Amino acid sequence: MPSEAISKASGMPPAPTAPQVKLARPPRRLASLKDAAAYQSCSVNTVERQVDNGDLPAYRLPGSRLVRVDLNELDALLDAAVIAPTAADR
Repeated sequence: MPSEAISKASGMPPAPTAPQVKLARPPRRLASLKDAAAYQSCSVNTVERQVDNGDLPAYRLPGSRLVRVDLNELDALLDAAVIAPTAADR
């Protein structure tokens, strides 16, 4: 017997279906500090400094000593650091 028939027989409305939910942000792209340094063409010390200053969030994997950074957050940090050209540069 279909569930609608059972619902109609019991006098209860059919159960609503779950709405489709879109993700608010893209999935994380976690990378090691070494890989993040290569991604932005700098040294590992620079990435560590960005993490220490609070400019770049870092994540420690559960049960591990490994530290990872999200390349999406690194992209946002780099986009915010773009310098607008001045009149002298044109």
